[in-house]
Amino acid sequence: MKKKYIHLLTLCFLAFVTMVSCEKEENLQPEGEWTLSAPTITAPTLETSIILDETTPNETITFTWEAAESSAGYAVTYEVLIDTLGTTDFSTPMLTTASSNNGTETSVSITYEMIDQILSFSGFQANSEATVAFAIKTNSLSKSNMVIGSMKVTRFENETIPTKIYISGTATENNNNLAEAILLRRLTDDNGLPSNIHEVYTSLRAGETYKFYSERSLPALQYGGVDGNLALFGAGIVAENEGQYRIRINLDTNTYELFQINYWGMVGTPVSGGWGGDEPLAYQGNGIWKASINLENTGGFVFRANGDWGYLLKRVTGTPNTLVLENDATSQGVSIEDIPNDQTGLYFVTLDLSAENYNYTFEEDNTVIEPIATPSQLFLFENGVMIQELSKDGDVFSTNDFIPMQASNSYTLNSAMDGSGISYSVNENLAQSINPDGDSVSDTITLLENSNTFTLDNDRALRFNIDFSVPQLSWTYYNFKLFHWQIWDDRVENQMTYSHPNTFSITVNLTAGYDSKFISPWDFDLGSDNPTALTGNLINGGGSNLLNINTDGSYTVTITLANDYQSGTYEFIQ
Repeated sequence: MKKKYIHLLTLCFLAFVTMVSCEKEENLQPEGEWTLSAPTITAPTLETSIILDETTPNETITFTWEAAESSAGYAVTYEVLIDTLGTTDFSTPMLTTASSNNGTETSVSITYEMIDQILSFSGFQANSEATVAFAIKTNSLSKSNMVIGSMKVTRFENETIPTKIYISGTATENNNNLAEAILLRRLTDDNGLPSNIHEVYTSLRAGETYKFYSERSLPALQYGGVDGNLALFGAGIVAENEGQYRIRINLDTNTYELFQINYWGMVGTPVSGGWGGDEPLAYQGNGIWKASINLENTGGFVFRANGDWGYLLKRVTGTPNTLVLENDATSQGVSIEDIPNDQTGLYFVTLDLSAENYNYTFEEDNTVIEPIATPSQLFLFENGVMIQELSKDGDVFSTNDFIPMQASNSYTLNSAMDGSGISYSVNENLAQSINPDGDSVSDTITLLENSNTFTLDNDRALRFNIDFSVPQLSWTYYNFKLFHWQIWDDRVENQMTYSHPNTFSITVNLTAGYDSKFISPWDFDLGSDNPTALTGNLINGGGSNLLNINTDGSYTVTITLANDYQSGTYEFIQ
């Protein structure tokens, strides 16, 4: 009896399940056999005119509508889409937002700030009225429809100033890929607070264009421009010249400026030539410069752009390695100092001017270069004729004098006076520099044991230091300037042109009653023992200022120096 009861319950349960299943299948109507009505917009309307008040950015515009219905009773959700007037498909709206409660409510509120931002991103000017289209879109399963309305909105009185700025375009290093646009660094003001000045160190391609963006995607604020003036949604800025630049924009004044970086050099106690030297770093891309540099001494240094003493990077006091431009330190509210160094030897020096933080690093260069056996003597030959014996000190040979050399001649080094010994060469031309007009120009290149000849890029008088233990050859030459002044701080420094041998000249306008002197800052300071004469002798470190110009006019001025640069002659011809 018990078994029969259980069996009966089972049959009843199966019958119930079958009945319920049949009812559900009957309620699932085939696709297209049910309808979805459109909502009805109640606010805002075309007659609605809203003035966005920037003093109350969190106030809202509320969109409302009467509910749509699914004839089959399925759930309906809603989205509000905003786009430019005349839009009908809303496939790329300026803004899409779902109503509250997972899109089921029949209203949505959008802040003044959000509305103003999307209008700004779409090119509508501040403090102007824009008529825009909006749509209420309904969704239910696979069905959707929309109803379109419009409204008038007056933007904030003042344009929103973005806090982040990116650069992108065909002229830039990101190859016009906005998703990888390069971030500019936002500078601080004199109180250490964020300013509206942004800058970036990067390279540009000549003839191509670039813009500044507030986002790494569209829509975004876009700044183009011309002749240093930014224009919101203006044409792309044309890069006139190829090279590396510091690009700085000021969103308070809507201006931009470019400073071309021919090279960054390391200048100071650690490098060859000290404060008169200049070890260049090579551009690596992405705002980074790097070079392998022999740090000869401990002591302070700076990074200098283009050999210009007015453009120095120094360390922010109290930081391990943060850098700032000397001329910007006060306006950015920081104190600075020369960069300290306690290392000696060969190091990779990296200068990182990417957007996050300007800094420098040292990394030991363990590149192995086998030394060359040091000869007992070393001679310099010009076109096969011996012209100079170098002085020996351990593994190092050097010259105290400057040897006048010419680009049209070929040179070799040999361990024997008659050229029959071991020959030595170098891996690149001498007197080749990215800063040929610096005060003291030098470079260190690799010394090779072979019989190849080497040449100069241009005529120069060079001083040598050759270390066989490294092995390297270092060369140095100096440029001279005619200093001319009445008040020293207002002096004019006129760069002179070198010609072979040891001659410097210039044609320049000079003023009667002004002092003159021949200087290569600050190692050589040449004055005269007869300072009122138009011709005479020069003395380094002991001569008087020349006071020999009695008539204003154009003068051709020439000096010819002895090989040690301690003496020479001068001539002024009007």
